[in-house]
Amino acid sequence: MTEVESVLAAALRLPADGRAAVVAELLQSLDEPEQAAEEIEAAWADEIQQRLAEVDAGTVTPIPWPEARRRIFAAAGGRRETP
Repeated sequence: MTEVESVLAAALRLPADGRAAVVAELLQSLDEPEQAAEEIEAAWADEIQQRLAEVDAGTVTPIPWPEARRRIFAAAGGRRETP
């Protein structure tokens, strides 16, 4: 039995709340490091500022949400995913 199989077998013997805790810890261990998250937030802030500047300068024309939504659904072939 491999180490992974051994750990999995042990985890599966835990009660549901214990398995959930293991899953949460494992998922958290896969998340981006804090520094990367901060870099991503900074990049989004820059993108937002750039887009706002384009709107303010008149180089892009915003469209109302209903029209944007219609275009998005049309581009997706009419498919709509539900949460």
